[in-house]
Amino acid sequence: MRRASVTAAAALGSLALAPGAAAQQPPLIADGVSAGGVPVGGLTVPDAAAKLRLELRPLVTRPIAVRVAGRRFRLRMARIRLRFDAPRTARRALKAGLLEAPVDVRPALSFRRAAVRGFVRRVGRAVLRPARNATLRITLRRMVRRRSYGGRRLLQNELGGRLVRTIRNPLKPRSVRGRRRRFRAAVTYRGLVRLYATVVTIDRGGFRLRLFRRLRYDRSYGIAVGAAGFDTPSGLFRIRSRQVNPPWHAPNRPWAGPYAGKTVPGGAPDNPLRARWLGVTGSVGIHGTSEPWSIGSRASHGCIRMRVADVIDLYPRVPYGTPVLIR
Repeated sequence: MRRASVTAAAALGSLALAPGAAAQQPPLIADGVSAGGVPVGGLTVPDAAAKLRLELRPLVTRPIAVRVAGRRFRLRMARIRLRFDAPRTARRALKAGLLEAPVDVRPALSFRRAAVRGFVRRVGRAVLRPARNATLRITLRRMVRRRSYGGRRLLQNELGGRLVRTIRNPLKPRSVRGRRRRFRAAVTYRGLVRLYATVVTIDRGGFRLRLFRRLRYDRSYGIAVGAAGFDTPSGLFRIRSRQVNPPWHAPNRPWAGPYAGKTVPGGAPDNPLRARWLGVTGSVGIHGTSEPWSIGSRASHGCIRMRVADVIDLYPRVPYGTPVLIR
C-alpha cells in the first residue's frame, strides 16, 4: 500500500514538471523560411544566426561593380560601413514564419546612405562630359562664332537607387549600370544671337562704322574720329545713352573757345552734336556733324562723327547696351 502511494506521487510529480519542460524548449523557425536566400527553417534563432554569419555574411559584404560609359568602378561595403545583424535577421525569420510560409526575409543591414551618395557623386564627376558654350569673338569686319555642344551627366538619383536595392538584396547580381543623360550648354548659338542681336564696330584706321545684326554684316557708314592728341579710345564698350537733338555740354577746355563750361541747347545752330547722340564712354559718343567734309579723317575731339542722314538712319537700329568695338 505504501509502495503504491509512492508510485502515484512520482507519477503526479512527473506530470507537474512536463509543462515547464515543454516551455523551456526554444522555438523553431517554420519550415520553408529563408533569409536572403539562405534556408533557416527548422532551426532555432541562435542556430539560424550562426548559419547566417557563415553563409549570408560573405554575400552581403561583396563589393558592387558599377559600369558607366565604358568605365568601371567598385563600391566596397567597408566604404559605406555596412553592418550585418545576424541575430536580428534570425528573429525576423522566426516572426515571419508565424505568419506565412514559405517566405524569404530581408537581411537586417545598416549602412551610411551619405557614403553611397558620396560614391555616386565621385562617379558622376569622373564620367561627366562638360558642355561647351557658344562663344563670340568680335572683330572689325566680322563676327567669329564658335558653336556650342551639349554634354552628358550621370543620372545620380537613378544610380543611387539601384545601388541601395542591390546592397539590401544579396540575391541581386553585384553589378550595376549607370546611365548618363544629355544636357544643353548654358549658351547656345541661338542664345548667342539673342545676346548680340546688334553689334557696332568702329574702324579708326579705315574710318568706317559697321553694323551687324544677328551676328551678320548689315551695313556700314563713313565716319571721322579723334584728331591727334584727342584720340578716340579703343576697346570694347556698350551704348550707354541715346538722345535726339542732344544738348552740348562744352568741356571747360581751351579748344571749346567761348563755349567752354557752357551748355548749348539741342538743335541750336552752334551745337556741334547734330541730330542724334549714342553715348559710348564718358564724353565720347557717336553723333551727327555740321562738317560733313571731315568724314574720312581725324578731325574730332574724340567722338565718332557721322553725316546727319547717316546718324539718323543708324539711331533706331542701335538699342541701349549694344556692344561697340573700337580699334
